[in-house]
Amino acid sequence: MELEKLLDRCRSRLSRVLYRYRIPTQDAEDLLQETFLILVAKWEGIRSPEAWLVATLRNRCIIYWRRRRTRIYDLMDDAMLEVLAQSEPPGQEQTELRRDLAAALERLAPHHRQILMLRYTYGCTSQEVGEQMGYGAGSVRKMTQRCLDRLTRDLHAAGFDAAGGES
Repeated sequence: MELEKLLDRCRSRLSRVLYRYRIPTQDAEDLLQETFLILVAKWEGIRSPEAWLVATLRNRCIIYWRRRRTRIYDLMDDAMLEVLAQSEPPGQEQTELRRDLAAALERLAPHHRQILMLRYTYGCTSQEVGEQMGYGAGSVRKMTQRCLDRLTRDLHAAGFDAAGGES
């Protein structure tokens, strides 16, 4: 009963949070359920349930987008590793992907291309790339993510679908 009253009082604020973070409708309900489950589990230690609920939903939204972004990077990593590995003769699809990837790589700044080549062609760790180029490992990871984000956008604009094929 108390949870229902709390939900009624916070409904518009929670809707604004979900709207602000542009959470798709099909995922918004899941995030709300996760937030309420955490609320129930921690109920005894919460002083202001309304403020806690809104803040926790914001944090869940941030985590949601981080996970989505990471999944795109992971897909990009797999695609890049397959293309750059060249373990077998490429078929027409691999040739097109290789061409699109090469064109997207050419649009990157030279030091960004070098980071990606060291990282994915030569299999260097972030620490090794940092030592080679004079950056910290944390900086290399951030720059790699930015490069992969740019490559993802370029490849998507060229018609490559992040799910693994041409759209």
